Amino acid sequence: MEFKIKDKQNISKCCFVCGVQNTIGLKARFYESVDGESIALFTPKSELQSYPGVMHGGISATILDETIGRAIMNMYGQDSFGVTIELNLRYKKPVPTEVELKVVGRITNDKGRIFEGSGEIYLPDGTVAVSAKGKFMKRSLSQITDKEFAKDEWFKPEGKDFETIKV
Repeated sequence: MEFKIKDKQNISKCCFVCGVQNTIGLKARFYESVDGESIALFTPKSELQSYPGVMHGGISATILDETIGRAIMNMYGQDSFGVTIELNLRYKKPVPTEVELKVVGRITNDKGRIFEGSGEIYLPDGTVAVSAKGKFMKRSLSQITDKEFAKDEWFKPEGKDFETIKV
C-alpha cells in the first residue's frame, strides 16, 4: 500500500510522541496523505521494550492514539485535535524495537463534536502488528492550551519531505 503525501503535520518541542526536545519521547514525524490519512514514522528505542526486542503494548496504544487523533487535522487544519474518549486495540504480532515503523490513522465517522477513527501499526514487511479503533472529541488548540504554545512550540518540522510513503 502506498500513500501519496500532501503535507507534513506540525510537531512540538516537548510532546512525548512528537517532541523534538523530549529525550525519552518517540520523536515521531507525521504526514497527511491526499486521501486524508495521518501517517506516522518512528523508530522505537530499546528503552521502550517490554520483552527483549519487543515494544511495550502501551507504546503501541500511545502512537495509535496520537495518529488517529491527528487525522482530524487533515479535515479541519493544524489547530484541530482529537482528545481520546475511547480506544480499543487488537494486538496481532510483536512490534520490534530499533526499526522504523509506520502508523496509519483515519477518520471513519465524523459526527460533529465527536469523531471515530481507526489505525494500524505496520511492520517493516508491511504486515499489520496492531490495529485500533476509537472515539475522540474535537478540540481546537485554543481549547487545550494558550497562544504562547502555538507561537513557540507548535511548528512544521524540518527535514525530509516525502512524495509517497509505502507500507
